[in-house]
Amino acid sequence: MNFQQLEYILAVHHHKHFGKAADSCNITQATLSAMIKKLEEELSTDIFDRSRHPIITTEAGLSILDIATKIVSLKKELEQIKEEPLSGLSGKLRIGIIPTIANSLLPLLLPPLLKENPNLELIINEITTEEIKQRLEMNDIDFGILATPLGDELLDETILYYEPMMVYGIKDSSKTYITSKDISDRKIWLLEEGHCFRNQAMTICEIKEKENSASNLHFEGSSFDTLLNMTDKFGGFTLVPELFYKEMDPRRKSNTKPFQTPIPVREVSLVTYRPLAKKRTIEFLGNRIREIITPHLSTSKYENKDLDIIGI
Repeated sequence: MNFQQLEYILAVHHHKHFGKAADSCNITQATLSAMIKKLEEELSTDIFDRSRHPIITTEAGLSILDIATKIVSLKKELEQIKEEPLSGLSGKLRIGIIPTIANSLLPLLLPPLLKENPNLELIINEITTEEIKQRLEMNDIDFGILATPLGDELLDETILYYEPMMVYGIKDSSKTYITSKDISDRKIWLLEEGHCFRNQAMTICEIKEKENSASNLHFEGSSFDTLLNMTDKFGGFTLVPELFYKEMDPRRKSNTKPFQTPIPVREVSLVTYRPLAKKRTIEFLGNRIREIITPHLSTSKYENKDLDIIGI
């Protein structure tokens, strides 16, 4: 038994396909199959049911996979101890980030981060919260940047910042601040299912699904830009995060208002699996993100009692 065999069975379990697993491991399918077969013979049990398509992990195989995951993770921890930088970032970092954060965070973060760390190679995937959680536990990515708290004991959350929510569609120039009551009886344009920002918007506005102003239109958006366009065309309101607001044109900014205190905010965190293995990188990256992003947020001017953290 060796580490490679354990990594191979983890790959097959993830991809549900021997060919795809072999590609991900950069070996031939024949080699991967032979190594897994040898492991099964050594353990006197079938790890996979090869008669099923996609391939199914057996009940005994699931127990083996659980142990294999821990062993491979511990191996990576040992490897990363010597690789962890004391200052600066280098090597390859794989990051998953949710779309509603990526669109405004990355343009601010990446230019200085890459310039300051020329030996750093970033691989960034814009994916959903659920996929980030799965890929962290499978060690397919090193970090996630997403809205928290997640309530997952296997994952460690390092809070980066609190980002205020704002309301778009306010054409009354006399209003300085908005409360949830100001928009409670109007149409709220929402992102589609699967976006945690959708759930947060519904919580803030104390709404359930509302009918569109056009009774024969049922719409869920996949981006803030689309929601703004629908609000302009059909009326009503939509919610946007403050960093996105900063990039809006002057006309749209004039139609956007902040909430009255306590300000509803989303908690954005750097999420990891087995954080001790990446402790110094977490500290360095977390601190640098805060230094870059905090000046762009109004929350730095408020006390904690003035912020209302909205769950997901």
